Amino acid sequence: MQTQQKESFSEIINADTPVLVDFTAVWCGPCQMMKPILEDLHKALGDAVRIIKIDIDKSPKTAEAYNISGVPTLILFRQGRILWRQSGVVPAKQLEQAIKMHAGV
Repeated sequence: MQTQQKESFSEIINADTPVLVDFTAVWCGPCQMMKPILEDLHKALGDAVRIIKIDIDKSPKTAEAYNISGVPTLILFRQGRILWRQSGVVPAKQLEQAIKMHAGV
């Protein structure tokens, strides 16, 4: 029986499918507000975009690599390129528009 290896962050953001990364932290109130927004976004876009969360306290090197100075920070990647970036709470409709505009979803 073969075990599945976890994908690395690099593998995920270098994929053809757009990836919305939510840089977050457990202690961050506004970050908690993003959870239902991202759930709504997933319902609206389905598998057209992948949504992942990165806890800056558990992955400080990744957060540092992308100059994350405040959370929540959302970054949209495709094939390793940053297509869009925004800090703060972003409403689902605005996120959906940004993804459609920048990733052509």
